[in-house]
Amino acid sequence: MAKMAVCVGINDYPGSSNDLKGCINDAKAWAELLESHYGFEKSSITMLTNAKATKANILEAVGKMVEGAVSGDTIVFTNSSHGTYLEDTSGDEEAYDEAMCPYDCSETLILDDELREMFSKVKRGVHLTVISDSCHSGSVTRLIEGKEYRKPRFLSPDSIGRATIENIYKAKSNRKSKHPQSGMKDVLISGCTSDEYSYDASIGGKYHGAMTYYAIEAIVESGYSLTYSELHKLLQEKIKEAGYPQTPQLEGKKANKGRKVFE
Repeated sequence: MAKMAVCVGINDYPGSSNDLKGCINDAKAWAELLESHYGFEKSSITMLTNAKATKANILEAVGKMVEGAVSGDTIVFTNSSHGTYLEDTSGDEEAYDEAMCPYDCSETLILDDELREMFSKVKRGVHLTVISDSCHSGSVTRLIEGKEYRKPRFLSPDSIGRATIENIYKAKSNRKSKHPQSGMKDVLISGCTSDEYSYDASIGGKYHGAMTYYAIEAIVESGYSLTYSELHKLLQEKIKEAGYPQTPQLEGKKANKGRKVFE
């Protein structure tokens, strides 16, 4: 049984005001956890950070991993970056596609539909985990006043030359309507709901995504043995206790949510 992972972290973005501080630390932390406690060989973990984390490189690395995995294998894709949305102009109602912001986001985005299409090719018996510590929608990106460094991982579409939606909170995410959890081949842990932010933050003297930091903390405190549902419950409790206005989400088939993490 093979174990493979792609870990992405992007701190460097066009315009200094768009830069983040904790995404590369997130990618390194997930890779170290997988190698030290879940049997992943260092050579089987692809790290893509900053300029290496272009759309083409990310899709190529994840695509090769998905294509090469066979029944019994465990594969993991972690992404810590800015997120955004792309306006869908094809319907009568306001709707949007969720998107990850690669290093070259001023030129192109990674749409949720592109990832779903790729994940649909996962072979039967392959266990795929996706961890997304970024925002997918929201309004204005700013630091939270009166607190230590906490910055939303969200790029407003207009900052990268895309159309914005007048009221994003009334618009609908296409992912929710087109891709029910019952049809998912992966189990997805994301940092927040579609109308919240995932935060880049200074925690314990180091920069991380709040979701990533507390998820790894929960895994460690549980002796590295817990289900995705158990992790999700602990993560939500930790995020709330720490005062972050974000609600981590767990999506996938019920059977996958009941599996032990990274197994």
